[in-house]
Amino acid sequence: MGLYNDWQQIAGASANERELKEFWDNYFAIETKAYKKILSDISIKYEGKVSDLAEAFDMPEAVFAGFLDGINTSLNAELDIENIETDSEISLDIDFEKLYFNMHEAKAHWLYNLNEWNAVLSEERRKEITKKWRESKQFVNNSPKVGPNEPCPCGSGKKYKKCCGRSAD
Repeated sequence: MGLYNDWQQIAGASANERELKEFWDNYFAIETKAYKKILSDISIKYEGKVSDLAEAFDMPEAVFAGFLDGINTSLNAELDIENIETDSEISLDIDFEKLYFNMHEAKAHWLYNLNEWNAVLSEERRKEITKKWRESKQFVNNSPKVGPNEPCPCGSGKKYKKCCGRSAD
């Protein structure tokens, strides 16, 4: 059984809503501390055994597996989270623009609003990424408009105006 499986059991172990909220509030505080550490000096390469990295981030190993799950899609080379063990060698090669975008995707305002981002991405670049994220959430209708005298898209063979385009009387 891997560390990620342990994390899933811990995360799902809360018996009631109050315990669940308390669990996630505690986790988000730990997560925030980890991201502050990462963003405060992006020249540091975090690599090595999972046990050593968990210790460096002051997290239990199973909780660190949960952290890895959250950051995984922001890495240049994603990790095989399901099979990570205590002695697994990993590298956190972070794409910071992707991380900022993914923090918006997760609606993690407590993370994408950290002051530490100021030294990592310019305010202008952060605004561009935020705009890109917002645009990715907008529905765009790419279906072509059908003219009244064109064949109906339903496949009936009739003109659109005589089929689906007919106004209901």
